[in-house]
Amino acid sequence: METPLKIAFHNLEASESVEAAIRERFDKLERLYDRMTACRVSVEATHNQHRTGNVYSVHIDMVVPGSELVVSREPKEAQQKYMNPDIYTSIRDAFAAAERQLKSFKQQQRGDVKRHDFEVQGQITQLADDHGFLMTNTGGLLYFHANSVIGSDFKDLKRGDRALYVETMGDTGPIASKVWKDVDRELG
Repeated sequence: METPLKIAFHNLEASESVEAAIRERFDKLERLYDRMTACRVSVEATHNQHRTGNVYSVHIDMVVPGSELVVSREPKEAQQKYMNPDIYTSIRDAFAAAERQLKSFKQQQRGDVKRHDFEVQGQITQLADDHGFLMTNTGGLLYFHANSVIGSDFKDLKRGDRALYVETMGDTGPIASKVWKDVDRELG
């Protein structure tokens, strides 16, 4: 990891045993995903309850290539799940959630998880040599490149054609990453 693990305590004294528990659980995360660049863990005593004991909130912020994964275990969840929550229970639950997020992120990076694209209907409003614009179902214009056209040739598209598209985030904002003629609903 590029930056060492940072541990912060809020509204409670720092404890070597709590830090050791956090470091032990973090080591497991680091073995699971060795490309993590930074990680911050904060533990906060949110309530000092006379009958049920202190309630702890644990936040884990993991920086991974191209993303940041955040886990937050709030006191309400701990109170509902356990009659007498303690700091170690809150830490365990937060790191279990962090492990699930890291596994999911790792699967997405490997391509094991298929993203579900949702197609939307629009209308082609402008065409140039190698790109065009769609009028979206919300009234906005969406850029698409000739390479994004599926099932037909870019040159076969005409202004006014109905098209289905998949919107994604490009370098400069939203774009249509896949475009194809909506043959079922052509304007006639």
